[in-house]
Amino acid sequence: MLTTMRVLVFRHIGMEHLGLIAPQLEAAGVDYDYVDLYRDPAAPVDLQDAGGFIFLGGPMSANDELPYLRRELGYIEMALVAGRPVLGLCLGAQLIAKALGAKVYPNPVKEIGWGTIHRTEAGHRDTLLGSFDDPETVLHWHGETFDLPTAATWLAYSDNCRHQAFRYGSNVYGLQFHLEATPDMVWEWTQAAVNREDVLGLDEPVDPAAHQDRMQELSAAVFGTWTGLLNRRG
Repeated sequence: MLTTMRVLVFRHIGMEHLGLIAPQLEAAGVDYDYVDLYRDPAAPVDLQDAGGFIFLGGPMSANDELPYLRRELGYIEMALVAGRPVLGLCLGAQLIAKALGAKVYPNPVKEIGWGTIHRTEAGHRDTLLGSFDDPETVLHWHGETFDLPTAATWLAYSDNCRHQAFRYGSNVYGLQFHLEATPDMVWEWTQAAVNREDVLGLDEPVDPAAHQDRMQELSAAVFGTWTGLLNRRG
């Protein structure tokens, strides 16, 4: 009897959800459950049959002394030991880096809006980033960065942020940028009170609809490839 794969998705704010990741999970027949510990830090989490973990973005820092972030760091460590696939986006990538012992700290500049990234030599060989151009335009929305964790593989960088993507082992990925964001999500981010200071400091407004055909292509390739890791271990 076949067992349906289930992924746990950790949110940190309602407006940062799966977005363009969801269609890839659904196409692969993968179920997913949102885990909103930011709403209830003491809520039970059923880890028993979780085949993979996704940690999404949020406006808080991975260094904030928040009970739910401490719990999430523990879940990341458990997933690493168990060999489960893990994907972290923006804050999620920073949490993975922190769980692996790397420092998380303010980037020299905030990256907000559309900007280019470049693949490293290892990034050119990595299957997850195989569909990227050089350079590739993606959506940034972060003020912090991280050191590359020990034993991790550096995959991508931008002019203003050295560590844009990394892989740990064969199935753990941290992406600093946002391939998951739909136009509606980007518009909501530009309107959110928590982002007001960042948006007001921009030289020009973020166009939610920019590059969306390319984002559809990249998200399908990247998240489709990551979804394919769910039936593997280690």
